[in-house]
Amino acid sequence: MQATQSIENVTLSLPNSDLSVLRLLSRRMGWKVRTHRKSGLEKALEDEAAGRIYEAKSFEDLIEQLEK
Repeated sequence: MQATQSIENVTLSLPNSDLSVLRLLSRRMGWKVRTHRKSGLEKALEDEAAGRIYEAKSFEDLIEQLEK
């Protein structure tokens, strides 16, 4: 008779420098590691919520803002 294993999904917030250690550990333990990367839309919505949206009145104004 086989024993069934329950699988638990866990979310971790790690610095990028520690991710390689987690991947090494997961390979040795037989775990699966998946990373979630934010889509462009998710980043844009966060920028809008944080007020990092700028409007240019003209092309010259846009260039001036980019040079800052």
